[in-house]
Amino acid sequence: MPQLDVLANGVRKLKNTNTLAIVLLAIGLGSLALGLAYSAYVATSYVRSSNWNGGYGNQWMMGQWPQWSRQPQTSSNTSVTLDQAKQIAQQYVASTGNSNLAIKEIMEFQNNFYIIYYEKATGRGAFEMLIWKTTPTYGMMGGGWGMGGGWAVSSGTIVPEPGPNMMWNTKYSPMSNGMMGYGFRASSTMTVSEANAQQLAQAYLDANFNGAKTEMATEFYGYYTFDFTMNGKIAGMISVNGYTGQVWYHSWHGLFVQEVEFD
Repeated sequence: MPQLDVLANGVRKLKNTNTLAIVLLAIGLGSLALGLAYSAYVATSYVRSSNWNGGYGNQWMMGQWPQWSRQPQTSSNTSVTLDQAKQIAQQYVASTGNSNLAIKEIMEFQNNFYIIYYEKATGRGAFEMLIWKTTPTYGMMGGGWGMGGGWAVSSGTIVPEPGPNMMWNTKYSPMSNGMMGYGFRASSTMTVSEANAQQLAQAYLDANFNGAKTEMATEFYGYYTFDFTMNGKIAGMISVNGYTGQVWYHSWHGLFVQEVEFD
């Protein structure tokens, strides 16, 4: 009977709709669980082995990264000075207990101080750190400071620089082989040469910063970081993955102020 056929079709459509709803719900819950797991991973990776006893503990974290530690802080309304940043950076490297690490340079930007630590034995860049001048009120990847909002940053605290330093550093970052890492080993030779990396960086600048020019590179384990200039003055920084050629612009610095190089 026609009426029964219509009823049967309606029942089948209802079942299909319910099945689709269940599938979509399952996908949504799975994505939420993955997001929460990643946030928890990031937060615990950088916090769980910290020594908060007012000192500069010398523990090593997951992988080989010396722990970041909370320094004597300034008021959130008082900007950290270059002299204070030097002291914090020097205290930090001393706290690692690793005599092979030293400061290469400190660059002062509008928002923070950027520090390169290098290996004395190889001359190669080890890792990059930041000291925020004042407590940041925004995040790099949305929703507040940190990736997933797992930890907070105050002025006068030295922390690993976000971006390539966290995600691509194959020797010192605990995240390079993690959920968003690329699985390359520190001993493996980077397949992207410095010359090729500079070409990729320059192509990015040509498309996004008219008149910008790449300058000298610092080679880290897994990537290169370049300064770039505009009208002959330092204007920012850009990194290139040494295996994939991916380009990452450092958007968190603000305007360049000055720099200090160490012997």
